[in-house]
Amino acid sequence: MEQVLGFVALAAGLIIGLGAIGACIGIGLMGGKYIEASARQPELMNELQTKMFLLAGLIDASFLIGVGIAMMFAFANPFKL
Repeated sequence: MEQVLGFVALAAGLIIGLGAIGACIGIGLMGGKYIEASARQPELMNELQTKMFLLAGLIDASFLIGVGIAMMFAFANPFKL
């Protein structure tokens, strides 16, 4: 039983850690591309900024769903014997 709880804690840490790394990389790449695009065509900056913030919210939402699932496993563990 203790081994199962240890694996659940490890899985929760991996879900949160890898999700955070992926979200940070995605938002960093998107921000860099936004700066490149706004430097090439400054007249589209407002339209691109709206789309960038929408995508940033979706990327963060997917990370927060992973955090919620990890917290469910950590606190309401369905594998607890």
